[in-house]
Amino acid sequence: MAQAAALRIGYLVHNLNDAAVERRCRMFAIGGATMRVAGFCRDDTICDALTARGALSLGASRDAALVARATATLREAILHRRLKAFFRDCDVIVARNLEQLGIARAIVGDRPLVYECLDIHRSLVGQGMGSRLVRAVEGALLPRCDLLITSSPAFLRNHFDHRPLKAQALLVENKLLPDAGEMPVPVARPAPAAPYVVGWFGMLRCKRTLAFLQQLVRRGAGRIEVLIAGKPSPAEFPDFEGDVAATPGMTYVGPYSYSDLPELYGRCDFAWSIDWFEEGLNSKWLLPNRLYEAIAFGTIPIALAEVEVGHWLERHAAGLIVADGEAAAQRLLDLAPAELAAMREAIARIDRAEVICGEAECRDLVRTIAGLPAR
Repeated sequence: MAQAAALRIGYLVHNLNDAAVERRCRMFAIGGATMRVAGFCRDDTICDALTARGALSLGASRDAALVARATATLREAILHRRLKAFFRDCDVIVARNLEQLGIARAIVGDRPLVYECLDIHRSLVGQGMGSRLVRAVEGALLPRCDLLITSSPAFLRNHFDHRPLKAQALLVENKLLPDAGEMPVPVARPAPAAPYVVGWFGMLRCKRTLAFLQQLVRRGAGRIEVLIAGKPSPAEFPDFEGDVAATPGMTYVGPYSYSDLPELYGRCDFAWSIDWFEEGLNSKWLLPNRLYEAIAFGTIPIALAEVEVGHWLERHAAGLIVADGEAAAQRLLDLAPAELAAMREAIARIDRAEVICGEAECRDLVRTIAGLPAR
């Protein structure tokens, strides 16, 4: 296998415009690898960062269109000549999610195959015929994997530990990956006082969260405001901007980039880290980007006690941990400024290495991949 410093990674992804894809590319690069990136795209154009990396588009895909994506995946797996040529000089193939793993299996040959799984889709855990079929596909692909990269220990406990995976599992949390020389610092805030601002950032796909936050703002009667940023799912929100605009005290500022994070989190006292989308399944197990981002910039995450985010915060004795949505509403509505000040101090005590990815972690990731043997 190639030495880590010369490792050439073929990276096959589900959405070239997913910010997490570019973050992983940066991790590979910081770790000493070069890469070729290919995948589908859920927008009309590819973002500048992936365009600069010479990414190959395999066509358009849509959020929540599982059947259409499966069809495109099958087509690419069968008619894979251009992709095989694109990755010809790569030492290893890394496939980001199950659909891409199916394509990667068709082109990997005897090279190591890495499966990057950061979500467990609901189709993998249901009891219907469709779920059984998807699990059968996964079961056929997993034994060929040489390494699993995942972002939460709950994915291992609740899913992969019960599947035919023989490969090593590597936990790579969704920590903040700062630009060189731009280490994030907690944002200076005024003394705690109402109105308290709750930030909801990232992939916006949970209709229950939007309805809850709208009701919270109304109940607060000026004591609670909500700031929203990110990309709403068209499949879940046909008129997201209109829905938000109809609620005074709630503001949507659109999509954002990494450089916007200090300003966005600096405007918030709390970060909404409860996700009822696919409730009880993936949303219960994941450790999302917003957990690490919020803490890095000194904002207090709100999480349910029974989910993995709540467990993470409990281990670090920080955050606003609640039993359910109503408990979260009551805590926020009744919160005294002194309590908010104590929560800020608890966030500040968390070791920065727990939420920020350093160069050593990037090198370890690439070194682990480089050490995989060919078949």
